[in-house]
Parts: sequence; C-alpha cells; structure tokens
Amino acid sequence: MHYYKFNIADYRKDTGHLSTVEHSIYRQLIDWYYLDEKPIPLETQVVMRRLSLGSEHEPALHNVLADFFVQTENGYTQSRIDMEIKDYHGQSAKNKTNGMLGGRPKKTQSVILANPDESQINPNHKPLTINHKPIKERTATRGTRLPADWKPNAELVAWSKAERPDLELRKVFEEFKDYWSSVPGSKGVKLDWDATWRNWVRKQTAAKASFAQQASDVVRSTVPYSQDTALRKVEDDHKTGAPPPAHIREMMRGILGVKNA
Repeated sequence: MHYYKFNIADYRKDTGHLSTVEHSIYRQLIDWYYLDEKPIPLETQVVMRRLSLGSEHEPALHNVLADFFVQTENGYTQSRIDMEIKDYHGQSAKNKTNGMLGGRPKKTQSVILANPDESQINPNHKPLTINHKPIKERTATRGTRLPADWKPNAELVAWSKAERPDLELRKVFEEFKDYWSSVPGSKGVKLDWDATWRNWVRKQTAAKASFAQQASDVVRSTVPYSQDTALRKVEDDHKTGAPPPAHIREMMRGILGVKNA
C-alpha cells in the first residue's frame, strides 16, 4: 500500500507516553508495514539497519515493538494494519472486476458519494473547474482623454529641455493642454499621455522672430562695421517697435524674400 489514512487524534491519544525518538521509530515502522504489507522482521539488527538506528536506540525500538505490535513466528504484527491491508486488497479486487465489466454502471441520477476521501484515490484526476488557476492581469487597451490635472513630471520636463532647449515649455504646455482638452471624439483619446507629450515637443517648430528682430539680425551680419550708426538705429527702432528705415526695408525684401516688409 502506498496510501493509508492517519487519524491524528487517535495517534496522539495512544502515543502520548512516547519520547521523540520512540515517536520517530513508531512512525517509520508503520510506514514500513503498510508499504511492504508484511510483519516487521524479528531480527533486531535488520530492523535497526532499515531504520538507520544506532545501538543506543535499541531499547527505544524494543519499547515500541512491545507497546504496539504482537510478536509471532512470522514477525511483529499489528491487527489494525492487517485489517486495513485486507480491506485495501478487497477493494482493489472489486475495482478490477468492475473494470472488466466495462467500469461502473451508468447513473441515471446524481449520487452523493459516501466516501469523502475518494478524490484522494485518484490524485491525477483533472479538476472540474479552473478556479485554482490565477487570473492573468489584463493589459490596459483603452485610452483616456487628457486628465484635468495632467502635467509633465520632473523627468519629462528634464527630457523636454534637453530635447528642445529652444522652446518655452510653459507656453508649449498651455497649447498642449488647450488643444487636447478641446479635441472632440476618439481623436482626443490616448493610451499614453507622456508619450503624446514627447511627440508634441518633438514636432514643435521653432518660434519665428518678428520682422523687426529679423531685420536687426540681418543688419548686424551684413552692414559694415563703419555703418554702426545705422545698425544702432535699427536696433533702437526694434526696441521701440518702430519700423526699420526704408533702405533697410528694401534690403530685407531681397534677403528674406518677403513682399511687405
């Protein structure tokens, strides 16, 4: 037999007087008896070797054998174990007969099994449900609209400054938020708003300077140093918002390719 029932309450009631070593010896003897389906041998040395006991444990072995087994000419026996082995073989024979007849007869109605331990007879039987299996976490596949409190975190801000140092991030963020908050329908739904922000930053065009600023820059790079007075005049006009002089405007039309400078 490879399986037997073990009643903890009965065992503790009958073995409360045993020492720890004697407990170990008794449990090993029980397993040996069930597994081989034969009485424990009479030769003490054979038993001690089988249980890996030292000579100092021989008195404990004799105590256990005297308390729980009966010495016969065939070895040390125990009536309870013999009875369970007999019942086991009787059930095995019955199962074999049923198998030769095509298995158990078909049931026409549900039957409540009287033996609650029957499932242990066939531990390889597949479970009736898959409730024992863990539920895999679902990956989010639905996007959301821009949360009202969303803003780039410190890591995104650092990335944005490194990626586009030419941008004024506060203004870019305001445009980003206003745009995506007002986009209707599914177009305004995104899976990853951090990634959307990075794409937005990458696609930003450099801010265009005013015509007066462009004029000042062109003059600084084209007007000879001797004409520094005219250069300062252009810069002063730029600061006050006044248009460049006519000859500068004419020059800008050719350089910048604009029609109405």
